[in-house]
Amino acid sequence: MSIDPQPNQNPPTRRRSAFARQELRLISALVILLAFGVFLALPFVLSIGSVVFLPLVAGLIVTIILSPLADKLATWGLPNFLASLLALLAFLGILALALTAVLTPAVSLFDRVPAMIDRVGEHFSELKGSFAWIADINEEIAKISGESSEGSNQVVLAGPTMLEQLAFATPTVLLEVLITFMLAFFMIEARIRLRRRLLLERQQVGASLKAARAIREVQDRVAAYILTVGLINTSVGVIVGLGAWALGMDAPIMWGGLAALLNFLPYIGPIMMVALLALFGLGSADSPLIGLIPAAAYIGLNTIEANVVTPTVLGARFTMNPVLILLALSYFGWIWGVAGALLSVPILLTLTALVDHLGKPNIVGFIFGEPLFANNVLDLGEED
Repeated sequence: MSIDPQPNQNPPTRRRSAFARQELRLISALVILLAFGVFLALPFVLSIGSVVFLPLVAGLIVTIILSPLADKLATWGLPNFLASLLALLAFLGILALALTAVLTPAVSLFDRVPAMIDRVGEHFSELKGSFAWIADINEEIAKISGESSEGSNQVVLAGPTMLEQLAFATPTVLLEVLITFMLAFFMIEARIRLRRRLLLERQQVGASLKAARAIREVQDRVAAYILTVGLINTSVGVIVGLGAWALGMDAPIMWGGLAALLNFLPYIGPIMMVALLALFGLGSADSPLIGLIPAAAYIGLNTIEANVVTPTVLGARFTMNPVLILLALSYFGWIWGVAGALLSVPILLTLTALVDHLGKPNIVGFIFGEPLFANNVLDLGEED
């Protein structure tokens, strides 16, 4: 009668499997702690070194966006250097045209802002008169509590004016813009060599295929998102411009261009647009209700665009969690200001595409004892 040795081998095998799982779990915990530490420390590093890191990140995003255009031009027989240069010049031309359409009329309207603010103050004074009983209640509460605003002196320290701030910031901004587009050009021109290096220098065929898919997915996702959203925002700008012209507002082209540009900032951009339309509407209309018509019309248009048109056109592939978008806006806006807010969504798309290929970490499940990654399955018990 033969004796099966398998039961004698099970306890050591189970011990090795349990030890391997514990070791993997310890490494995963260290990875989570390290990632959390980098997440907290990264804003300070990127903020201090913004002159270096901001042009680098912006140039990388521009490279991802323009690489498909450069590839298309290269298929027409153009040399790689010329195709990269023409792609960048086309982007600069569109950007310069959009900024010119917005900034040129805005400069002429800037002198009217103080008068508009006074006009808005008059409208609020009229509304305040209708609710004078609230002010009377506040005065009675102040008398009862013994608080009085009389005799209170405030010392206001004079700070630098807006022109002085612009004068100090202009050289740095110009330097960063110049470095950004120079980096973008050289990275676009070197894209073919970079792809070959990533694909051919891998020791395993599976790693090469994974790298190729990751590069293609990041490039396609970010470029397609920017192109689609750009077309949607351009349509919004055209509608806003026509609406401003129909309502008799000054510089309708400016309003259309401003609506298109601000719509690239999710949530925050439309709020800024509503505030500007309300300011100029109330500052130029005789009645508050009439002055709020442009802002109300834009709210209706943005509601349709954000909840119906954009989700339908983009589809599930580009749908992102609104919480992640707001976190990215606040995170990169805190680090780099307006430039960081503009780059936040492309950066989030890039990271999302990379995570889809590398594997999404199961952080919540890891807390309750599950593996950090779904594909981390240790099946060591199958040894003979």
